[in-house]
Parts: sequence; C-alpha cells; structure tokens
Amino acid sequence: MPSAVIDGIATRYEVVGTGPPLLMYAPGGFNAVVEAWTTLGSYARIKLLDHLPRHFTCIMFDRRECGQSGGRVEAVTWAHYVAQGRGLLQHLRIARAHLIGGCMGCAPVAAFAVAHPEMVASMVLYWPVGGAKYRISSHRRFAEHLDFVRTDGLAGVVALVRKEGKPFGADPRGGPWASVITRDDVFAAAYAARDPHAYIRICEDMRDALFDRDTAPGATPEDLLRSEVPALIVPGHDAAHATSAARYLEECLARSDYWDAAVEAQTEAATNSRVLEFLHKIIA
Repeated sequence: MPSAVIDGIATRYEVVGTGPPLLMYAPGGFNAVVEAWTTLGSYARIKLLDHLPRHFTCIMFDRRECGQSGGRVEAVTWAHYVAQGRGLLQHLRIARAHLIGGCMGCAPVAAFAVAHPEMVASMVLYWPVGGAKYRISSHRRFAEHLDFVRTDGLAGVVALVRKEGKPFGADPRGGPWASVITRDDVFAAAYAARDPHAYIRICEDMRDALFDRDTAPGATPEDLLRSEVPALIVPGHDAAHATSAARYLEECLARSDYWDAAVEAQTEAATNSRVLEFLHKIIA
C-alpha cells in the first residue's frame, strides 16, 4: 500500500472505489488499521467496504502509532489525529470530504469537523466510544503500562513488545507505541534510551487529553454545539460504546440524524442502506 509522510510521520493508506471522497477513521482502539474495516467485530458483519466503494472514493489509513504507520513519542491528543487525516487529504489534493469514524475513530472525526468545518461535508459516527466504563478502562490500560515501565523500564517494554508483538489494546504493558516498536529498530532503540520519568509524564498527559470525560470524547460540548456539519449517529451498546455517548452527540450536534436502531437490527443490509441514504441526501 502507498505511504505519505505527514508531519514527519509515515502514514500507510489505501484508496478504493469511485465517487465523492470519504475519509475513514478506522475502528479498533489503539489498533486502528485499514484491515479493521473488514475483520473487526461488527464491521466484519456489516461489510461497509462491500457497499461504500460503489458510491464513494474511500480513503482508509492506519492511524499514527498503529499498524504500518509511524509514530512519535509525544502527548498525543485528538488534534494530532485530526492533523493526520487532514494531512492525508492535502497529500491527495482533496479540499473537502465526507468523514466516517468507527469506534474510537468517531472522536477524531468530531474533532475534525469542529477544527476544519470547511473540509467536512458530513460525518458518520458509527458506534462512538464513550461512557464511564470506557473512561475507566482506558485509564486502567495506561496505568498497567506505566506500572510496567516503573518495574521493568523502557528497555523492558521494548523486550516485551519485540517478543509478544501485541498492540497496546491487546497487551497494555506494551504502551501506545508498541506497534512502532515492533517494526522500527531505530525508533525502538531511541525509545529504550528515553528518560523514564519524562516518558511517564508524557503518557499521563496523553491519557488525560484523550479520556477526559464520561461522554463521547473528541471535542468539547461547547464546540459541538456550534457545529453545523450534518452527522449520522449509529449507537452501540456495550462497555466501550455506551448508548449514552451516542445520545450525547445527538444532543450536542444541531444537524444530527440519530438512527435509533438496536444493535441486532443493525444488519448489513439495514446499516448500509441507512448510511448511503444519509450520504446521498447530503450530496443532493
């Protein structure tokens, strides 16, 4: 697959289909990769990529620090993820696109629409993450990583990740840069040599920036309330995708279209029909 360097970080991406551009922020938490759209949980079931490319130019990418994209040790915020998607659109010379996010990908989509509304024709928010349980589990994941750093050091993190090869979501001990450590020898060596105390502060700042509320993260309610970007919201219903998070987005977004469908009713046919109906209505 092709790769673009955005703000000094390599981004692996794929473009499929024809029609208006649709930038896709992948699901999968801290393993948000292109393949997640076809292999992960409910996304494998609803098969968006069997339908969307017939109508849209679908732009997928590995989020930074995930899959085959690169990374940089810094206190990553939603704005960093927005910058990656915006940079990819600029690399492809696309001035305006529809956006779709799945799972944790909904947060940067909402943040993108707030920061650059002129670039966002509409947004589809499928199973937005959020809720008290999600915030608590996200903080716990960082705590497990930092406990491991304190006992085994950053060299120990590198040794663990190189042995196990698991991303942050699969083994919290490996931390947010596990995927980059796995692939990049130079990055891994520099990571192991970092000051662990400064590193811990970076991780704490990143944790607090990304998971700062019990509603849907990504953008402040004040900013969402000012947004005029049309949005289709498809609710989830589990510990990571609380229905309350989807309802919160409906409440805050003036032009929201909330699909009040139970998870079991979100079949391949029903979901793709609903998503395409929304997008085509925006285009018309």
